[in-house]
This record gives sequence, C-alpha cells and structure tokens, in this order.
Amino acid sequence: MLIAIDHGNKQMKTVNCPPFVSGLAESTTKPFGSDILMYENRYYTLSNQRIPYKRDKTEDDRFFILTLFGIAQELQAKGIYGDNTQRIQLAVGLPPAHYGAQNQTFIRYFSDRGVVKFTCKDRPHAVYIDDVRCYPQAYAAAATMMDRLMGSPRVLIVDIGGFTADYLMMRSGCADLTVCDSLENGVIVFYNQVRKKANSEFDILLDETDIDSILEGKAGLYAPDVISLVEQMAQDFVNDLANGLRERMLDLSSGKVVFVGGGAIRLRRQIESSGKVRNALFVEDINANAKGYEFLYRMETRSR
Repeated sequence: MLIAIDHGNKQMKTVNCPPFVSGLAESTTKPFGSDILMYENRYYTLSNQRIPYKRDKTEDDRFFILTLFGIAQELQAKGIYGDNTQRIQLAVGLPPAHYGAQNQTFIRYFSDRGVVKFTCKDRPHAVYIDDVRCYPQAYAAAATMMDRLMGSPRVLIVDIGGFTADYLMMRSGCADLTVCDSLENGVIVFYNQVRKKANSEFDILLDETDIDSILEGKAGLYAPDVISLVEQMAQDFVNDLANGLRERMLDLSSGKVVFVGGGAIRLRRQIESSGKVRNALFVEDINANAKGYEFLYRMETRSR
C-alpha cells in the first residue's frame, strides 16, 4: 500500500487525513486519552508543542514516530488494522536545497527496520516498509497542477512553510535544482515576531491560533490596534520575502509564480496585495506536497 507523508516543521500531512502538529510527548506509562501510540514499550501522544526546527530530521526517532502516526491514520481511514503485516511503499520529501545532500539519508532512515509493530488508538498494526522514495518539496506540490504549468518556459515555485520558505525553478515542466534554496524565514518566524511585538506594545499574549484568526478575518475578539499590528506585520513579512527573492535575482513580476504551503495559504491576501507578483497561482490544498509525492511515486514506478 502506497502512503505519502509530508514531514513539515510545523505540521505532518498525509493524502487523505487532516494535518497534525509535528510535536510529540513521550511517556513510560500509558497517559490518559485515546490518541496514543505505543511502540517498543513507550507511549507517545501528539503535542501542540512542535519539535524544535531540525535541518536533519534523522538525528533521532521522533520523526519516525510521527511517521507511524501518519501511517496509522491512513490505514485506519481505510479500516485497516490488526496483526497481519501490511507492506508499505512510503513516499516522502525534502526541501529542494537539502534534497541532494540528504535524500539518501532520509530514505535510509525509514528503511531496513523490518516488521514494525505498534498500536495506535488501541488498534494493533504491523507494517513493513519495503520501498521508500524521496522527492523535492515544492516541485511535488506543483506536480498536482502540472497541466497548468507545462506550457510555461519558466515557473518559480515558492513554498512558505513553518520554519523555511523554499523556492525552486521549473523550466518547461522540469525541476531546475541549480536554482533552489531554503530561506529560514517561514511563518513560525513571523508568528514569533508578532507575539513579541504585541506583548511589548500592548501587553497581550497572542498564540498562533490568535494570529491565524486575525489573518483569516475572524477578528471580532481582538482590539483594533492588535488587528492592525498583525495585518501590517504580515504585509511586511511578505514584502521582505519578495525582496529576499529579488536579491537572489528571481523576478516575481515576470513568468508564473506558484505559491504552495500553509504559509502561502494563510498569507494569500498579503501576497496578492503586495504588488510584487504579477502572475500568482496558489495551491490551496494543505496536503498538496503529500499528494505530489504520491503522484510522482506512481509515475516513477508505473512501468514496474
């Protein structure tokens, strides 16, 4: 069974299920609740406290445990669980700038683990990951709308994620990995800037859901000055990102620019009103990278 998972710094995404925060709590005793995963005699629950940014997600097993949560989510959505071993083909991805250096390490991270037995939500699972393929983020998301891009000689893809904003150039439908990078100014950086300034100027403690609510227009619970601060800082963040791309000789005013990722969805209004992007397309699906990994895996293996 093919399962595609997008290992975001802010959220984990699969193809068919809602995203969940990339955070874990670990315990040697069973905690209260039902959303519990047990693996190798330890208990794990999902946490809203994200794992600190890790350029290399293979340093420890936390992202493997999060992967088991994602696999269980997808299997249980199809009514699959029990002691019978499920053979899993796993499609994953990395930021374009890290892809060349890290993709083989990331593949090995999930491989050669044998039959992995665990329980999730009190349901037993046994999985054997028999194939792992890794693809560049951003390009994978764009693959979900390739029919709209094939006729364009040059398309810039900008993936605004949690800790990074990744860009990748496509030329005539093919990824140009010589023109890609990861800028460490994703939306979590923006959230932290807003929270710090709101506390300093208005003595108010905002969390990320408050900021998201204001950006989504659900501002009824907040003072006008707070709303104005969030809106202005969001616009400044987008303008700074556009200027940073311009410094790298990437012109947003010519050719198509495809924005993907949760940050791009959240900041669409600011991107469109910035006046810096002439032909902007938005991939609105938060699970687009995962769906792209699935699509690219099927394309790569269809002759097998």
